[in-house]
Amino acid sequence: MDRTSQAVQRQIAAMGAQVFEVGLFKPSAQEEGQAVMIPRTWDRDTLLRSIPWLRLQNADGRNIYVRPKGEHDLSLVDDLTAESLKRMKLTGFSPAVVVETSPGNFQAWLKHPRPLPREVSTLVARRLAEEFGGDRGAADWRHFGRLAGLTNRKPKYLNEAGLFPYVQLVEASGGPYPQGSRFLEAIYVQHEIDLRSREREHERAAMAPKEIQRQIKSIEDFRSNPRYGGDATREDLAFAIYALAHGLDTGRITSTLRSRDLSHKGDDKRQTQYVERTLAKALRVMDGRTL
Repeated sequence: MDRTSQAVQRQIAAMGAQVFEVGLFKPSAQEEGQAVMIPRTWDRDTLLRSIPWLRLQNADGRNIYVRPKGEHDLSLVDDLTAESLKRMKLTGFSPAVVVETSPGNFQAWLKHPRPLPREVSTLVARRLAEEFGGDRGAADWRHFGRLAGLTNRKPKYLNEAGLFPYVQLVEASGGPYPQGSRFLEAIYVQHEIDLRSREREHERAAMAPKEIQRQIKSIEDFRSNPRYGGDATREDLAFAIYALAHGLDTGRITSTLRSRDLSHKGDDKRQTQYVERTLAKALRVMDGRTL
């Protein structure tokens, strides 16, 4: 197997998606009467079988990009330095894939513990870009990254010998980063705060000044909301934050959280501890503290 095929196969395996979107981009193609972007949607095996065609298109001047199709468990951080990558690893954010797109410039794919909804995925990508000095303009839930083993055809990288640099696969562990669960929990909490804030602003704008009393949502409103994907822990935390923000006392919130079957948490003591932890997290959020 040649080096290009090896690099593509390792990158695709490490990314772990079943279906990929591939983009073949050539800015000058319009002048030649061709499509600037040629899109393809392929499963893993089809992508690997298409490597010879991708090489041909790459040699004809097209840059080759890849991303998972649909919602997924990856975030791309673009335009990183070697120092940024080192800091990511030291702080528990080791990438599943690292690609050197041009000499000294890197892209990193981080793998989360689970697939993320689109809005949350974009928030995560932006937070990672801000934290590690990546390109915030490239931080969203479905941004393309370069496919390793092929050349970077940007004119500025053409060397004196008339050659373009290869996109190098630096790492392909494929594993989730250690801080994944803790980091995502903080993102989800902040997302919930932002949603509540927007809802309150909307309510205030829609109400006449005399309408001070508001109809408080019940916990069933959160349990039936597809936003939480049936994750009861997220539903409970979201309700607790919402209830505190709307003036419900902790006793009422506690009894409401106990209204669902918590037997899977263990005995009564463990159930009580779960409810107390959920309420404590919500209180810390309301106090403006981190989790």
